[in-house]
Amino acid sequence: MRQQLTRTGGHWQRWLPLLGGLLGLAALAWILRGFDLARFRTIAADADFRYIALVPLVVILEQVIRAWKWRQLLSPLRCVGTLTLFGAIMAGYLLATLIPFGFGTVARSWLVARRERDLKLASVLATVALDRITDGIVFACLVPVAVLSVAHPDPTGGIRAGLAWGGAGSLALLVIVLVGLELYRRQASNPGPWVGRLGSRLPTRFASGARRLALSFSEGINWPRDGWRGSAVVLASMAIKLLAALQFPLAGLAFGVELNAAQSLFLVVFLGFLVIVGHLLRLAGGFIIAAVFALGLFGVSDEQALAMALVVQAANLLTVALVGAVSLWIQGVAIADVRDAGESLDDRPSSKAQTLAA
Repeated sequence: MRQQLTRTGGHWQRWLPLLGGLLGLAALAWILRGFDLARFRTIAADADFRYIALVPLVVILEQVIRAWKWRQLLSPLRCVGTLTLFGAIMAGYLLATLIPFGFGTVARSWLVARRERDLKLASVLATVALDRITDGIVFACLVPVAVLSVAHPDPTGGIRAGLAWGGAGSLALLVIVLVGLELYRRQASNPGPWVGRLGSRLPTRFASGARRLALSFSEGINWPRDGWRGSAVVLASMAIKLLAALQFPLAGLAFGVELNAAQSLFLVVFLGFLVIVGHLLRLAGGFIIAAVFALGLFGVSDEQALAMALVVQAANLLTVALVGAVSLWIQGVAIADVRDAGESLDDRPSSKAQTLAA
């Protein structure tokens, strides 16, 4: 029975990318049904490359701030340099494009734990979980601001209602996860009854390893002790979102489109939800589809919207590819090394649940 389920799951996994590609092509064809290729070529030829060149610089600055934020979250364990963490983040993004399904999270954590010998991989993964949660909470808090501050065509109110419910649901879920992590930390550090039950249900040869792994993960669930570091984490999350909101206005100026601050913030929020949905559906080209649709709400033509979306996506992908590859080269790390580290973590008891939490 188990083998049959495994074969069925593998069969669906092989077909999902193809299905996502077909759905993506259909959605893109519908979004660009009035597309004028000749006008697109004219717009691209007249682009102001000074603004285009600024987009990758904003991407780099955004990730440098993320690295500095991660440094504050790692401070209870060890002080790690911002540039080291920046390289690990960019390398993780690069590896995530090559090996999907959350592999980038394990990769960047492994790179830091590999460089800092006294850090455990599970502990570093826990700090990534805190990084993602704080980002998510700040994002959810920006949703009502974005919904109330910008005007766009929404006759039925479905877009605003969807964003409002999505923001409220995300905030509630993240708070629940945060509380769950704190309870987990307390149980693992005592150790409490939960960890005791886990050890009693596992085979003897796995029980001690599971306890050590649980303790290592709990060690990373620590908010910075210094008050200024905790405030810096929240402020850094806000700065990251603001820099992300700056990418489309810069790309727009290159093609004669001016977006105000409220519209830019709305794009970050709206695209954030649509890209997540597209990722869950394995929708190919989800970012481009969502960006063209969202920019169309503000009266941007399909040709200009597509040019802007391509610039933003290309700037992110090329920056990640270049900086991530250089970072891996400097550290002398091959992709196979990181894959082996991720597989060895997956083979340990309870590692999958911890990786998902991160």
